[in-house]
Formats: sequence, C-alpha cells, structure tokens
Amino acid sequence: MTVKAVKMGCMAPNVYSKVPDGGWGWTVAFAFFFVEALTYGIIKSFGVFFNDLMESFDETNSRISWIISICVFVQTFTAPLSTVLSNRFGHRLVVMAGGVLISTGMVIASFARSVVDMYITIGVISGLGYCLSFLPTVTILSQYFDKRRSLVTAVASTGECFAVFSFAPAITALKEQIGWRYSLLSVGVLQLSIVVCGSLLRPIIIQEQEEVKAHPPEEPTETKYMLENEQTRTSIESIDSGVEITTSPSNVPGKTKAEPKSEEPKEHVQTLVENNSTPPEPKTKLLDFSVMRDYSFICYAFFGLFATLGFFAPSLYIIPLSLSLGIGKDHSAYILSAMAIAEVFGRISAGWVLNKKPIRKIYIELICVVLLSVALFAFPFASEFWGLMTCSIFFGFMLGTVAGTHIPLLAEDDVVGIEKMSSAAGVYVFIQSLAGLAGPPLAGVIVDTTQNYSSAFYSCAAGMVLGAVFLSLVRPCKVGLCHCSQQGAEESTVGAAPYLPDDFIDMDIGKGENSGKGENSGKGSDSVI
Repeated sequence: MTVKAVKMGCMAPNVYSKVPDGGWGWTVAFAFFFVEALTYGIIKSFGVFFNDLMESFDETNSRISWIISICVFVQTFTAPLSTVLSNRFGHRLVVMAGGVLISTGMVIASFARSVVDMYITIGVISGLGYCLSFLPTVTILSQYFDKRRSLVTAVASTGECFAVFSFAPAITALKEQIGWRYSLLSVGVLQLSIVVCGSLLRPIIIQEQEEVKAHPPEEPTETKYMLENEQTRTSIESIDSGVEITTSPSNVPGKTKAEPKSEEPKEHVQTLVENNSTPPEPKTKLLDFSVMRDYSFICYAFFGLFATLGFFAPSLYIIPLSLSLGIGKDHSAYILSAMAIAEVFGRISAGWVLNKKPIRKIYIELICVVLLSVALFAFPFASEFWGLMTCSIFFGFMLGTVAGTHIPLLAEDDVVGIEKMSSAAGVYVFIQSLAGLAGPPLAGVIVDTTQNYSSAFYSCAAGMVLGAVFLSLVRPCKVGLCHCSQQGAEESTVGAAPYLPDDFIDMDIGKGENSGKGENSGKGSDSVI
C-alpha cells in the first residue's frame, strides 16, 4: 500500500495511510535541527560565561553552577506539562510559546544584578521554554519516521553540536568586543527564531484505509452463497427448530445486507464502505502514566536519571579545567569546539548503526554508555592541551552516540513502543530532572572542596556507570514480562477451549430434521386412525 497524504491546507494536519518515512517529515527534521541548536546548543555553550559571572557577581563555582542546574531541572521537571499541553493544544503552538519564553528569559538575564536574578530568568523562565520547545519537537519527528527514525533523529540532533562548535568561539570573540551582557542579549534575540521553527511542525494523523476489505469480490461471494442455498434448499421456512439458519449473505456476520438479484444493492454497499472508511478518532489521553507499570521502562528511566549526571557537567567545566591547566582562552574554546565536532560524528555513526536491521538497539546503546564512562574517567589524567583535546574528542564522540538516541529509543518495542512514546517521553524526562538539578552543583561542590576542576568528572563517571547497570536490565525485564503474558494467554486459551460449542448449526439442523420426521409420523398415525 502506497503512502497517501491528504492535504487540507498549510495549517491543517497531514493525514497519511501509514508512517511516511519522509514527506513533510523532512521539514520537521530541519526544524528540529535548529531547535536543538538553540536549546541544548546554548545550554552547553553557557560555560563561556562562567568566569565572567563569577567575577561580576563575586560568587563561587557551585553557586554559578546552579543557574544551569535550575534551568535543566525546570526543563526536565515540567516535561509532563509539555506532554499535556502538546496533546491538548498541538505541538506547533506549544513550541512557539516555548521559543517566546526562552528569548524572554535570556534577554532579561542580560540585565541581571545578582546571581539570584539569573536563577529566575535563565533557570525558571528559559528552563520552562526549553521544555516546551524541545520535547514536542522530538516527539512529532518520531511520528513522521519509522524505518529511518534512528538515522534521521541522530542527524537532526547534530544541530546541538554545530551550535557548540560555532557559538563557543563566536560568543568568546563577541564578549571581548561588547561584553558578556550584550553578548547574552544577542543570544536571547537569536533564540526567538524558535518561534519560526515551531510554526513548521504540522501535526500528523495515521489513518489506515479500509480499502483492503475489497468489496468488488462480493459478487462472486454472493453467487457462491446463492448456489449453496439452491443446492441444499436451506432457508428460514424449511427449518422448524426455531433458529434462523441460512447461508445467505444477509445473515453472514460483517456483511452488508443486500438482495442478490438487483443491481441497486451493489451501489448501496459501495456507498456504505465509502462513508464508513474514516473511523472516528480514539480519544487521546493527555498523559498516560500506565508506562510506570512497565518494568523495562522503569529500568530505562533510572538509566536516564543517572546518565544525566554526565551529560552537562563536562561541557560546563571543560573550559575552566583547561584554564586551570594554563591553556589560553582561545585554545580552551577550540577544545569545546572539537568536542562538539566529535559529537556530530558520534550522533551520525550511532544513527547509521541503529538503522541497520536486524539489530538489538538497546545493546548498542549499552556499549556506548560503557565507553562513555571510560571517557569520563580519563579526564582527570589529562595534564596538557593535547591530552585534554584527546579526552574531549573521545568523550564528544561517545556522548553523541548516547545523547542523540536515548530519547528516540523510547519508541522501540524493547522499551515502550511508538504508541506510548509521547507520554513515556514526558515521564522519562521528568525523572531525569532530579539528576539535572543535582549534577552541576555536585560537581561544583567537589571542585570547591578539592580546588581541582578535574575532580568534577568523577561524579559524572560514577553516575554514568550506574546508568549502564540499569540499562543492562531493560531487555531482560521486557523479555520476562512478555514470557508471562504469553503463558497467561496460552492458559486462558486452553481453559476456554472445552466451553466452545462445536457444530451447533449441524446440531440444530439435525433437531429440525428429527422434529420434521416426528411430525410426519404423527400425521401418518392420525391418518391411520
């Protein structure tokens, strides 16, 4: 069956007979590229403002780290709200509102007079905007693709990497010309373009056509039943058992009643099929918490919880670490850019590998998480520019393999499947919020205690190792649940089999014949008397 799109205007949803794996999905992927760049790309590039904020507000590492921590916490904690609003008002409107919030928070933050002002503007206002912009975009992109989902999502998510690669040196150079406040103001104005990206997110409706139930073969089917009726001479009048028994099409379940000898019913049947070809849409739940009963999803959520500890802290502390090792500002920005470029190749490589079939994607993800843990443990051993550059490139590549695939993997059958993707993504990101809140400040406390930036990477590595442990349990939990459900289904089938009636029509026909014989014999006896 070919993919058929019904276009009803530029603002109306796209209606397809099956997942298109393309079409308007390419425009959605293009929009997701820029949404990634202007959300996570800015968050990861925020490290270039770190030292400026410490000097301007005379604050410690841990207190400055709370800016991004609160931002990430609000972004992940409000994920269920994003899911509810998307299901209620649509993805397009929610993403556009998120873009306005992000820009507003950043612009106001450029006039902040204390770190507490930053907590409210960037942490709360922009954090809520990040949630409303990112999650609906990645959710609707997954709905437009099936076979190419892993590859397209991975490539589109490289917008974050290109943003870090370009924004870090650009913002560093801009600060030297106009200062950090006007640089932050410029970033806020740039993020307003998320509104344009959100306007491109046309909703999609997958509507299976019922043309498979072809009605032209109805004529030979009716003829067959007519011949059977004439041969067996079975009709309602010929059976006195009290049960309607006829093999005519009018009594066959699921068939439209039609008189076989007229041409009118054929047109009537076709009209009914066309009118009923569009079934009413099922009512969508605003937020489905039933995924919390799935053990495989619970393990996957704990993986996201602990892995988040290692997602943001390295990007925030790589520049302060390089400066503490005596590396210049320009070279420090190059290290962050190299990490971003390596992440691009990591995302594309992971998408290409996961697009291969047959392949168990959850195991590939587990291998990448283990290697990412090794990369985090390697940072404290770097003592000069090239050592830090090597660790950053390795970390960036492995981060790309995990960061670009961990949310889209929710759509795989090993976790929850595409039907529950929207609600699962909201709950999953909500659970990540605790780690997003604790990660950077925990690293900041360790830095303030040890007076060594390299020690911040130990907390990241420990969290990633715990995440790998829970990720390894996802597939066993799913297989165990499937086994139980299959056994239960088999038992119920076996138990119900003896109660099914067998050949009830033959039994009724036999009763009809016996009663007919009895009446005939009775009439015969009366005539004899």
